[in-house]
Amino acid sequence: MKSTTVRLALAQIHIAPGERARNLQRATEFIEKAARRNARLVILPEALPFGWMDPSALGQADHIPGGETCQTLSRAAEAAGLYVCSGVIERHGDKLFNAAVLIRPTGEVILHHRKINELKIAHDLYALGDRIRVADTELGRIGLMICADAFVPGQAISRSLALMGAQLIVSPCAWAVPPDFDSSVTPYGQLWIDNYGPVCREFGVWIAGCSNVGPIQSGPWAGYKCIGASMVVGPDGRVRAHGPFGEDSEDLIFIDVDVPTRIRPVCC
Repeated sequence: MKSTTVRLALAQIHIAPGERARNLQRATEFIEKAARRNARLVILPEALPFGWMDPSALGQADHIPGGETCQTLSRAAEAAGLYVCSGVIERHGDKLFNAAVLIRPTGEVILHHRKINELKIAHDLYALGDRIRVADTELGRIGLMICADAFVPGQAISRSLALMGAQLIVSPCAWAVPPDFDSSVTPYGQLWIDNYGPVCREFGVWIAGCSNVGPIQSGPWAGYKCIGASMVVGPDGRVRAHGPFGEDSEDLIFIDVDVPTRIRPVCC
């Protein structure tokens, strides 16, 4: 089967809790850097504008696609001429959703996902999503999930995206560890390898998870640290790219992936 090579960029940025303007500016800078190095798709972390579980979202979260957050990312995608995937905290009526979007180089939102498998400690802040989608692009058919969506029993969400024909699954994340976590004793990342790998091998897909770095300052995980360690797992189930670990390990990780040019039909 013929394939096309697509350059991905994982923007492992530092997210400052509650500082939307600063976080969006940082995201825009990384989108521009990715474009200068010929990336076709840049993946940004979960809960980008405020940080995961930050209460500032209660008063400042906005709508998709018309809110400030989504509009800023759409303008950045159009200016850079690439696809952008990012976590977005969405206001919909009286609810907040831990959401994510995939934006075309024209600035149009073509995928909108609300996290389904949110951790119970966040249920008081975020409502839960109830559906998944894929989108056909010139890069291939792309599926979208968020962080813990990957480890529902049996990897049901990522497997369903693959059954729907996704050739590349992208996942904004906020991977965090407690203050006393020692990576020299327990290297971080096995949870994601154990859940990404089987789906990649079974369906021949790529899965890319991009986490932020920086502190969590509110909620039950106050004092935890987001630590990057972003990764891309290939169709053989092996890790093909890996970001650095640590609260200060901001980085932009590039990888060229070979995506089949023939779109598989959506499973009925």
